[in-house]
Amino acid sequence: MNRRTTIATICMLAVIAWTGAVSAQAPSSSAMKTVKLPTGEEVFDLSGTWDVKVENYGNYANYGSYQQTFQIKQEGKSFKAIRLQDSPPPSTGKAGSGSALGEVDKSGIRKLDLISGGGSLLSAKWQVSKDGNRIDIDAPNFVRQTWTRK
Repeated sequence: MNRRTTIATICMLAVIAWTGAVSAQAPSSSAMKTVKLPTGEEVFDLSGTWDVKVENYGNYANYGSYQQTFQIKQEGKSFKAIRLQDSPPPSTGKAGSGSALGEVDKSGIRKLDLISGGGSLLSAKWQVSKDGNRIDIDAPNFVRQTWTRK
């Protein structure tokens, strides 16, 4: 009986060790997209096209909620987003106008300001998903946005 217990324990440990080794070798799809700068520093890569859900509230409640698309261009650690389409009335944001600007570092966004349709800078708070493909943004008492990488 003792011998069977020992063999069963050894088999169980071997299965656990094998499972751990296999999962350690599996590629991680949750890694944040980064870009290497000429200085050798690696930073979060925001560049590209993003689907944006805009929910105006508080002082901007009369502008409502709508879908938008941003194109982000990144130069080094700095980025700027532009609207790819007009925001619906009564919003005044036109296609090609700035919608956000900020700075990134290796762990994500370091600074972020949203740009209203009228050109005002709105200081924002944000949360970047682990894989870097979703960003929840809040400019308190003005607007909430959800950016999803295309």
